[in-house]
Amino acid sequence: MGCSKNLVDSELLMRQLEANGFKCTHDSKHPQGEIVVINTCGFINDAKQESINTILEFAQAKEEGLINKLFVMGCLSQRYKEELEREIPQVDKYYGKFNFKQLLSDLGKAEVPTCVGKRHLTTPRHYAYLKISEGCDRHCAYCAIPIITGGHKSRPMVEILDEVRELVAEGVKEFQVIAQELTYYGIDIDGRQHIAELVAAMADIPGVKWIRLHYAYPTHFPYDLLQVMKEKPNVCKYLDIALQHISDHILSAMRRHVTKNETYELIRRLREEVPGIHLRTTLMVGFPGETDEDFEELMEFTRWARFERMGAFAYSEEEDTYSGINYTDDVPDDVKQSRLDRLMALQQVISAEIEAEKVGQTMRVIIDRKEGAYYIGRSEFCSPEVDPEVLIPAEEKRLRTGCFYNVRITGSEEFDLYATVI
Repeated sequence: MGCSKNLVDSELLMRQLEANGFKCTHDSKHPQGEIVVINTCGFINDAKQESINTILEFAQAKEEGLINKLFVMGCLSQRYKEELEREIPQVDKYYGKFNFKQLLSDLGKAEVPTCVGKRHLTTPRHYAYLKISEGCDRHCAYCAIPIITGGHKSRPMVEILDEVRELVAEGVKEFQVIAQELTYYGIDIDGRQHIAELVAAMADIPGVKWIRLHYAYPTHFPYDLLQVMKEKPNVCKYLDIALQHISDHILSAMRRHVTKNETYELIRRLREEVPGIHLRTTLMVGFPGETDEDFEELMEFTRWARFERMGAFAYSEEEDTYSGINYTDDVPDDVKQSRLDRLMALQQVISAEIEAEKVGQTMRVIIDRKEGAYYIGRSEFCSPEVDPEVLIPAEEKRLRTGCFYNVRITGSEEFDLYATVI
């Protein structure tokens, strides 16, 4: 459940289970195994409820004799282990986010040293997520992640680069670099941001075709990273950077440590120094104290910034967070939903205009799969599962999954493109 960082943890555990003789299936729609392991998300209310519903579904399956063992791990059980043990006792054991490898010994097995750090990839063979750090030191008012995962901890650079080489040898061409806070990489090692150095070193590894960067933070943004993006052709002109809001009033209340003017300047520099860059961001509506004026500022900012990719969500109060303790959730739910609908409607128009501008252009795409009458591909501006895709008629030519092709864009919709192979 939840984010791609959880997916990496699941892949690490799967590799160890397989090394111990188990056969593992990921995210099966019709599970038939004897043991089920659920890796939960505990970020916001909707994600928590989805995890709880999944646990309840498999607890019922266990009571009906359809499975023998049920284990739960991840962020939800890291945060609410005691409550879950009381409320859903059908689960054989709950693990947190960091002690899930204890599951091996509880099954009478042991960690296989030669497989430490190795993963069973659940993504298509040609791309993988690459987690470079864990935790977060930012402590934004609304966010429970530091409570769950603790402080920021960077992986050693040599370890990351070795993993990249191993994955390339297994056929991976595209890397989605992920962290809770990407730009903070290295701070805990020697007090300096080393993300630009890491990405440059990754780009120099033979076989790395695309590198895409996720979950940057706007405060103290490392501008040397932009030089790497500009100079290294295999570093995608793409940046996922969550901005949350633009009103100084709300940014201060959120404890984001950035101002409206600084945010505008950041966007200007990103677009100026990396021409053609596609920005993905996340925005929040309905934070405690958000006025109509604050929201209109956010709408105006969105019109100005014209984000190529944008997601948004309404504030939900999280216990033990700064805002949960110190603020009153005073924006009515219907107002939150109205603001969310307006913001996403605006983004829908912006996205449609941006995608339409691409008609007639030539792009390089990688093919992810064949679906019905189309091959489904992505350009460097599209991250898997969350971004627009490029649809290529399958009748034109036989294409190979995981291979790159040059295509001409022939049509567009609000979020997807149509193309023909050149």
